[in-house]
Amino acid sequence: MPFQDHFSTQSDIYRQARPTYPDELFAYLNSLCKNHDCCWDVGTGNGQAAVSLAKYFKKVIATDPSAEQINNAMATNGVEYRVASAEQSGLPDESVDLITAATAAHWFNHELFYPEALRVARPNCTLALWTYSSASITPEINELMEWFMYTYLYDYWPDGRWYVRQQYSTLPFPFQKITSPDFYCNINWSKQQWLAYVCSWSAYTRHRQQTGADALQVLLPRLNELWDNTEVKSVRWPLHLLCARLKSL
Repeated sequence: MPFQDHFSTQSDIYRQARPTYPDELFAYLNSLCKNHDCCWDVGTGNGQAAVSLAKYFKKVIATDPSAEQINNAMATNGVEYRVASAEQSGLPDESVDLITAATAAHWFNHELFYPEALRVARPNCTLALWTYSSASITPEINELMEWFMYTYLYDYWPDGRWYVRQQYSTLPFPFQKITSPDFYCNINWSKQQWLAYVCSWSAYTRHRQQTGADALQVLLPRLNELWDNTEVKSVRWPLHLLCARLKSL
């Protein structure tokens, strides 16, 4: 299956407008690893997770099939960015201690990715895949965004998005899962920051490409009633984490 590029056209806004992952998540992943020489961050996008992982590993190899995403990634000591797919990493056999995919695994060809993960995994390597689902702001805004995302933009989401909608409960994962704590992304945002996030969605971009219209013009009349231009609101995304030990000794 060829690479389906959903984000290169908005790679710059993607870097600026996506929520950050909590430090507690990376500390937890670190605690699962017996060795900390090398981490492979798959589908790294702008490198957000890779930068945090570099605090715990001697080297992070961060790959993404989109050259545009790699060009917009955050340069950080200890992180090496490469253009490569999840299914063909180019990494040596048994070379990594942790494999991560931050809000990316729903785009992979799982039948090819998992054998690749097993190939590059060292003994006792940990595999960690996570995503965040719909944000919580206020009950009224949550209801509006639910309609906007999954009624108005329903036909414009790529297929992999439905794994996110189902909180990774249906994502193929042929390994013994490790029971993990709950984690959340929490951030305080203005309405303009929230709208920038909406503009980074693949469905928003596809809608605009296919219709020539700006979907925000449908959203804004009601959102403006619920969110003042000067108001900062707390935004909270639940994380859904799948972890497993590969090649356990």
